[in-house]
Amino acid sequence: MTATPTDDVAPASASHAPRQGLWPLLAVHAGLFAGGAVALSLDPPAQGWGVLAVVAAYVVALLLTTRATGHAQGQTDLHALAGFLVLVSLFQVLPDWVLADVVGTLAFPDRGGPRFDDVIPLAMMLMWVAPLFIALSLSGGSAARAALLAGLVFAGAEVLAPTLGLWEPVGDTTRLLGVAVYVVPAEVALGWAAATAFALVRHRPLAVRAGAALAVSTFYLGALVLAHFVIDVADWTITT
Repeated sequence: MTATPTDDVAPASASHAPRQGLWPLLAVHAGLFAGGAVALSLDPPAQGWGVLAVVAAYVVALLLTTRATGHAQGQTDLHALAGFLVLVSLFQVLPDWVLADVVGTLAFPDRGGPRFDDVIPLAMMLMWVAPLFIALSLSGGSAARAALLAGLVFAGAEVLAPTLGLWEPVGDTTRLLGVAVYVVPAEVALGWAAATAFALVRHRPLAVRAGAALAVSTFYLGALVLAHFVIDVADWTITT
């Protein structure tokens, strides 16, 4: 059979589609880093309000961009992923709140802007979207790769956060490069849990996805407390 012009063109255009859709996403994340740099350069209380505005704008831009590129290229999974991670991030304020207000191993300096019980910034409800989206979108649907990438992304964030004044470890915890060691395995577990939950519920109703997002945050809180106990609390001695 003689190939038609359509046969020659279709594969080439399909091969270019993912690459074309990558640039808007790169622009969104470049905007996040640029906006974050500007916000963090401000003095309190403008700094806290600036961070909140930047992460809110990032989330809106990410949802709009993944929706637009998804419809253009048939890649709706990234839009579904972004939406699910927004739900996860909203619940992630709870584990942070427990660490700061109950366990006593985390502190959020007051840089301005709204805070829950004067303990944790409202901006933290949206701040988890970017690192989780980066890790899970690059994982190719593999929960194991998502776990590894989440560990790398969050480890970098934990190193930078105290310098940037976003959060800092406190209390009696084992530290490496200024990072509380117990959070790293918990954040690896978070990447795995988020990827696994998304794969199970991405086509389910909003209520089911919200329940799964809460389950991810609850799992993460358990992983944090267990890792803190194993690394920082337990003496591992046997008494008689």
